Amino acid sequence: MAGKTQDLIVIGAGPGGYVAAIRAAQLGLKVTVVEREHLGGICLNWGCIPTKALLRSAEVFHLMERAGDFGLSADKVGFDLGAVVKRSRGVAKQLSGGVGHLLKKHKVEVVMGTANLAGKGKVAVKTDKEELVLEGKNIILATGARARELAGLEADGDLVWTYKHALQPPRMPKKLLVIGSGAIGIEFASFFNTMGADVTVVEVMERVLPVEDAEVSTFAKKAFEKQGMTIMEKSTVKSLDRGKGKVTAHIERGGKVEKHDFDTVISAVGIVGNVEGLGLEEQGVKVDRSHVVVDEYCRTGVDGVFAIGDIAGAPWLAHKASHEGVMVAEMIAGEKPHPVRPESIAGCTYCQPQVASVGYTEAKAKELGFEVKVGKFPFIGNGKAIALGEPEGFVKTVFDAKTGELLGAHMIGAEVTELIQGYVVGRQLETTEQDLMQAVFPHPTLSEMMHESVLDAWGRAIHY
Repeated sequence: MAGKTQDLIVIGAGPGGYVAAIRAAQLGLKVTVVEREHLGGICLNWGCIPTKALLRSAEVFHLMERAGDFGLSADKVGFDLGAVVKRSRGVAKQLSGGVGHLLKKHKVEVVMGTANLAGKGKVAVKTDKEELVLEGKNIILATGARARELAGLEADGDLVWTYKHALQPPRMPKKLLVIGSGAIGIEFASFFNTMGADVTVVEVMERVLPVEDAEVSTFAKKAFEKQGMTIMEKSTVKSLDRGKGKVTAHIERGGKVEKHDFDTVISAVGIVGNVEGLGLEEQGVKVDRSHVVVDEYCRTGVDGVFAIGDIAGAPWLAHKASHEGVMVAEMIAGEKPHPVRPESIAGCTYCQPQVASVGYTEAKAKELGFEVKVGKFPFIGNGKAIALGEPEGFVKTVFDAKTGELLGAHMIGAEVTELIQGYVVGRQLETTEQDLMQAVFPHPTLSEMMHESVLDAWGRAIHY
């Protein structure tokens, strides 16, 4: 290892790093990946994948409780939290092992250890057995991020949890406080609420799921409250008093501080980039609020050093990291890829009901100066949704009234995290409303709502 110069050294083997390494290897480059903990990173081991496994268990449990709605019977419906968690960890382990297989298949060298920049084209690595220096013509920083912890709200793994603790819960919460209503917070709130916990969600912004379209947030809040959650918007948890088996939260709302007791708290107040100990500043790499400063091609401004994924800033999504990894690998290999555009990256939240979106919200489009046409279509008007027993939700599309360009799409309801890709492809192909109107959507499918929403923007919806 030491002594030979690689074409590329990737620090971090999450969905950004391992994908960058594989793409670079496909293009004939000699690649080494350094990973300090788990192949697959947070996403595969402690994020996207295991949370979806938990949420699938909650979804099946919810359907079992609704058996009578479908003419079925299910007696003594219950769950074993340990078995639910064991399945989730098994799914994560299977996929993490798959990443190792893929890297080996593509002849990517893997070094397990802690890395830092050690001069131009050099990466120092400390493994369990030795310290060595790798040399590479190019370096990609893909070290990801971790949960943000606020003073006084720090996790202890007992009463106060981060997402990692929530994925391997030591017990089933009875009265749960979730701080933060972004994707991570709402997904855990949804899981534990479905499994029987009394859940309260506190959000500092004026609405839950604050990055989503306002109509989606409003609908989501009503759905969550109907399911039994307590939603407190424009509220702040000022402090936590920890006792034996109990946490008293001091929650400020409307200028008044209220005290509420819980047995468990999940803190989901954002993330911070893993920038410490990498020797970034010493090598001239700029860091701003825990994230590496990059241009649209993920270049740091230091020759041969790139940063991708969560460490390079929002949106903090695995698929964004992967595509940035591919883009950088192709640039290093001499190709000319297009930059990854944040506004063309879909966001998906796997709560009940699911939420998905791409592009601009209606408010953002207007703020940018567009004259818009907006279409909406409800799940209740769709035959497949009714047959599935999932009549709650809607699809909303936002168009440029002058050109017909699809500016944004926003959905809430069953399986919308799968449906959104249709609009993602449409935006990538620079489709117009005419293209979407003339496309033939199969019947009976949920996707027909996508068609009807487009038609509705021009007053042409058929079924509602």
